[in-house]
Amino acid sequence: MINGGTALLGLLGDPVRHSLSPVMQNAALERMGLNWSYIPLPCESRNLREVLQGLHAVGCRGLNVTIPHKQNAAALCDELSPLAKRLGAVNTLIPLDSGGWRGTNTDVEGFLAPLEEVRDWQGRRALVIGNGGSARAVVAGLQTLGLQALTVVGRRSEALSSFISELSLEQSPVDGCLVSDQEALQDQIRSSDLVINTTPVGMAEHDDADGLPLGLAVWNNLSDNTTLYDLIYTPRPTPWLALGQKQGLHCIDGLEMLVQQGAAALKLWSGRDDVPVDAMRAAAVSVLKL
Repeated sequence: MINGGTALLGLLGDPVRHSLSPVMQNAALERMGLNWSYIPLPCESRNLREVLQGLHAVGCRGLNVTIPHKQNAAALCDELSPLAKRLGAVNTLIPLDSGGWRGTNTDVEGFLAPLEEVRDWQGRRALVIGNGGSARAVVAGLQTLGLQALTVVGRRSEALSSFISELSLEQSPVDGCLVSDQEALQDQIRSSDLVINTTPVGMAEHDDADGLPLGLAVWNNLSDNTTLYDLIYTPRPTPWLALGQKQGLHCIDGLEMLVQQGAAALKLWSGRDDVPVDAMRAAAVSVLKL
């Protein structure tokens, strides 16, 4: 029950009405016995600076940041973790005693969690569809797995080249493939052990809710041993993962990434390791089944 001692956590984004984070985080807070409340906080980009200042002033214990604020919020932080600095994007903010916020990124940890249960990815080949904000965390996570090859698919040459130059590491370079180069794209799909969709195509609330990333024809080239990972989790399964399931492929949706990045954020805010991940997952699944 909210009372005079209840502390605030929240999610900044635009929009935030469809987010599962509030039900998930509040289930964890109740289990942990913390008198905190996590609420969605819709915020337009033009108001982000003032909202961050105001939330710090009222003693907010921590924030998650989602689309479209991840990069702008990073620029407004007084401190950044090394990973957030490299990505230029944050999804978690922690208040500083001296004022302002420390930004970090738990998306990478959340993304990797379900992959680690599938197989050893050392020496494998991965293909990332999309080069937007979500793809930055995905690529950073993949670069820790010792892959033989990592390729990103994009539609615009200039944007793709910029993305690759910003995220390539000497010990883990990133290659690019344009959607328009259909022959190269099909070769990449055919040879990949792991394919990740970071685009919103197929999302229930998106214009292409019935669509497949890159269209239907290219997915005839999938290997029988390929794992498909869609960052989307509504609907379950997405049209793309439903196609993969029909082909007998191992498929992962984005719900576990959401749960794990949220649990990692709550550990940072609370300073506790006993975050009830099972309760968070169950709360999120219960809403998806409604």
